[in-house]
Amino acid sequence: MPERSSVPTRKPLWLRKSLSLGATASIKKVLREKQLHTVCESARCPNMGECFSSGTATLMILGETCNRTCAFCAVKSGIPSVADAREPENVATMVKELCLSYAVITSVTRDDLPDGGAGHFADTVRAIRKKTPKTTIELLVPDFGGSSEALETVLLAKPDVLNHNIETVPSLYPQVRPQASFDRSCRLLRASAGCNITVKSGIMVGFGETEKELVETMKKLNDCGVEILTIGQYLAPSKRHFPVREYFSEEWFENIAGKGKDIGIPKVFAGPFVRSSYMAKEVALL
Repeated sequence: MPERSSVPTRKPLWLRKSLSLGATASIKKVLREKQLHTVCESARCPNMGECFSSGTATLMILGETCNRTCAFCAVKSGIPSVADAREPENVATMVKELCLSYAVITSVTRDDLPDGGAGHFADTVRAIRKKTPKTTIELLVPDFGGSSEALETVLLAKPDVLNHNIETVPSLYPQVRPQASFDRSCRLLRASAGCNITVKSGIMVGFGETEKELVETMKKLNDCGVEILTIGQYLAPSKRHFPVREYFSEEWFENIAGKGKDIGIPKVFAGPFVRSSYMAKEVALL
């Protein structure tokens, strides 16, 4: 395994991307007209310009305000608004207008809702199926507070891919994801894997995890039945967020992807700019 960099003082130049302003403005206009949000914008994803230019976006339902305060995330936290009952239909219309053959739908975490927003996810899947039945649907879901009933609601809607990110290694949860639980996330992934559905998860690196911890985490994900794993470089959205402890090279990512495949995970997509929803269609078809 190649050497990792020392604790960085600033982001390397090769980890910077420029936005395609014209394409970004165009797709934002359509999103605002339909009162829809994307995690691309809310999470300040570095791939936003590239994805918007190609006519793709990860739509974020249930508003744009999250109940939780993860130390790495740029999504606004606070008291969420009332869920928009028209949103599932609006999402389906957007998917149809963009002619998406592969749609990725995510949400903020809504611990304030009795089902964590599971019913809204299910309604969105059904609305898309009605308008564009051939569209492959990937759901990137929160943990629903550990509710098996909520998860069942989502799984009964029959998305093609169920994605739930564990984000980091278990030891860093208290600092990085204080309101989440690694074991709870593993239970969700394991339950989904037993339902004839493709199960996916994602990890970010650069929080200060060790290579041994990362390998052990991948082993646990493999035991949970994860078939697709994404691994990307953590990039702090601002100085207020959890600081980046390390930056990793392309060669490092290639090596860690190989270790994941050796463990038994069928598809491991790793790289500095890899994100859970980035090139989701291409990754699913690998």
